[in-house]
Amino acid sequence: MLQQAIALIFIAVFIWRLFQQKKKKQIGANEFILWLSFWSLGALAIIFIRLIDQVLVRVGFSGSGINFLLYLAVISLFYFVFKLRLKLSKLEKNLTDLVREITLK
Repeated sequence: MLQQAIALIFIAVFIWRLFQQKKKKQIGANEFILWLSFWSLGALAIIFIRLIDQVLVRVGFSGSGINFLLYLAVISLFYFVFKLRLKLSKLEKNLTDLVREITLK
């Protein structure tokens, strides 16, 4: 219970900072909605961790809900790193093409 309270406090701080960044126009509306959804889902997962445990047992998983959420988070992070790497690669290619075009002129 203490761990849940600490985690929810951290999420509340992140959401507060998110609203500050939105107010200062450091992030756009789409990014704000994305991160607000992410942190809200995280808070809901923490609040309903026992329900997640019960659902996982019914489905046939032997681990606890927190383990499942951790695995899901790691998989999601690897996916986002992969997508970021693809964007970075495309950006590098575009930059190389632009520099080559400028140099030839």
